[in-house]
Amino acid sequence: MTIRPFRPLIRACALPVAIALGAMTCLPASAQTKLSPGDTQFAQDASQGDATEIAASKLALSNSSNAQVKKFAQQMIADHTKLARALDVVATQKGLGKSPGADSALVGKLQGLKGDEFDKVYIDEVAVGGHQKAVELFQKESESGTDTQLKAAATRALPTIRHHLAMAQQLANARKASS
Repeated sequence: MTIRPFRPLIRACALPVAIALGAMTCLPASAQTKLSPGDTQFAQDASQGDATEIAASKLALSNSSNAQVKKFAQQMIADHTKLARALDVVATQKGLGKSPGADSALVGKLQGLKGDEFDKVYIDEVAVGGHQKAVELFQKESESGTDTQLKAAATRALPTIRHHLAMAQQLANARKASS
């Protein structure tokens, strides 16, 4: 007796692939649906935000002389790497292209700065400003996104991003108090 439980699944996946000559893949039905422009923009903006946060925080480890800034940067690298991976999984399933990468203008601006000058720009523009934008972005997607997977990813990430904003604001206040 031969058991062939996967034959219907193989046929279901192979037929569209054969017909489309590779243009269609055997992804779950949810992955084959086209994203709305808003969901696509969210995925791109969130991906760029994560990449910028990671790149800028790596610079903070070498360009900052403040132990608190370096500790914050290490946490941002760890957390945003996890957030980026989770978002990349959903984006890949949805057929989105490659991530836009980090904000090169902002990262370039930070590369030329050291010490207190670096800390001011990093805290104001990346830590506080970046997380304010991220909270707004993720809040909007969690409330009005149309793709259930992206909406769920945004909802799961929102508490972490809000916590990052609170940490960044504390860092900004500590920097101002010591100036």
